[in-house]
Amino acid sequence: MKMTMTQKILAAHVADGGRGATALPVRAGELIMAKLDLVLGNDITAPVAIREFPKFGRTRVFDCAKIALVPDHFTPNKDIKAAAQCAAMRAFAKEQGIANCFEVGHDCGIEHALLPEKGLVTAGDLVIGADSHTCTYGALGAFATGVGSTDMAAGMAAGETWFRVPEAIRVVLKGKKRRWVCGKDVILHLIGLIGVDGARYQSLEFTGDGVANLSMDDRFTIANMAIEAGAKNGIFPVDDQTLAYLREHGAQEPRVYAADPDAEYVRTVEVDLGALEPMVAFPHLPSNVRPVREAGDVKIDQVVIGSCTNGRLSDMRAAAEVMRGRKVADGVRAIVIPATQRIWLHALEEGLLKVFAEAGCVVSPPTCGPCLGGHMGILAKGERCVATTNRNFVGRMGHVESEVYLASPAVAAAAALSGRIASPETIMGE
Repeated sequence: MKMTMTQKILAAHVADGGRGATALPVRAGELIMAKLDLVLGNDITAPVAIREFPKFGRTRVFDCAKIALVPDHFTPNKDIKAAAQCAAMRAFAKEQGIANCFEVGHDCGIEHALLPEKGLVTAGDLVIGADSHTCTYGALGAFATGVGSTDMAAGMAAGETWFRVPEAIRVVLKGKKRRWVCGKDVILHLIGLIGVDGARYQSLEFTGDGVANLSMDDRFTIANMAIEAGAKNGIFPVDDQTLAYLREHGAQEPRVYAADPDAEYVRTVEVDLGALEPMVAFPHLPSNVRPVREAGDVKIDQVVIGSCTNGRLSDMRAAAEVMRGRKVADGVRAIVIPATQRIWLHALEEGLLKVFAEAGCVVSPPTCGPCLGGHMGILAKGERCVATTNRNFVGRMGHVESEVYLASPAVAAAAALSGRIASPETIMGE
């Protein structure tokens, strides 16, 4: 039987079949037990899993080297409850000998930017995380998906978990994107095309000559937001860019899987990268997209540039290019959040943080913060925010009568300078 890329990874991890080349095929819809390469939790989800862990009759995790705990949502701790959550994670990590526990300081960062940066995920891995955007690691050619806290606890105890093998949608990317178009625009366009449930419990498998024209950061952004189309996972083929990234970050030896030429897909969607332009998703769904040039006159109160979706160094560079030598509009709060401490330091060394500060932005340490309405940028009633985050649901960033508009770092920077949704071409005079 011919298999998709996702099916091949799952087949190689089936608990009773081992991880060899002789693994038996798996079929869409089939229920399987699969071995895990990494189990991830954050400061919202991991404490619940830690409380549930003893109920599985285990005193030790299955492999302390295959657990990662990353306090990032409410850190630096915003209140006493947040501090207690992080304290529980630290205590569990110490008790279990889990070295991959990263909080504030030189090793800190937003989980889905931090783990690839530290080489903790490689091609061919099977990763579960108690966070819906765990699908980010599909950019590296891994099968990665979000689970609930109880499933995380079971994974930590047993080192395996169950899956229903997903059907797949083939997304064929063609051509080269234009200036100011990035991965955020690609995934917003796709979500607008198929809808927030268009890939429900299916794998989004990206292919086509356009893949080679996307940076790794573009791919991380696209895979990150696969869940916003309802997908079980998003995944990219492993190419020279992927392998170079894995080597640079000291990841384990990749296991490269490729879809069979005649693998079965439920549908094929084609995206011409050259035809795309900067996009914005209006409230209150990521699928409510339109080109920035059609946004109209939308006055804003806040801009957030960062998150696990768009807080990488290339995102900082794009925003700084637009902001350099300019000032944030009166009445706009502009918040910049590099996704990891390493990114923060690189941005400092390149002078990007100086550009942001001189423009009138506030620069935060790495945190999810305002993305989920946690802290450091909560919206009041009636306020509007342009954000490079991944969701714009009702009340996502604060009051239920506030509004979040999703866009790329360049568009967000242009909005901060204009005081309303704007295109970077307008600011740059292009």
